Amino acid sequence: MNDSEFHQLADGLMLSIEEHLDAYDGDSDIDYETHGGIMTLSFENGSKIVINRQEPLHQVWLATKGGGYHFDYKGDKWICDRSGFDFWQLLEEACSAQSGEQISFN
Repeated sequence: MNDSEFHQLADGLMLSIEEHLDAYDGDSDIDYETHGGIMTLSFENGSKIVINRQEPLHQVWLATKGGGYHFDYKGDKWICDRSGFDFWQLLEEACSAQSGEQISFN
């Protein structure tokens, strides 16, 4: 993957997260803001999730209350380099844990 492909894929991921959060109609309020390739999700209880791109490694990183994860693009998904889990699965679990309600990104 070259830098241009990485930026296109990472931008698409961030846009998809924004679209899912804009469409979310649950009880919890999840705010987000993006600055310089870093997206911060803020929850009512004050906890945060940070998603950022690591350009030199062509990875997307996810920092949650429960831990940090590094994702490589494999096939057509962002996959955690340690656990093998999909980005969306880990983001969903973290958002559900930090908001206190079940959140789905399907």
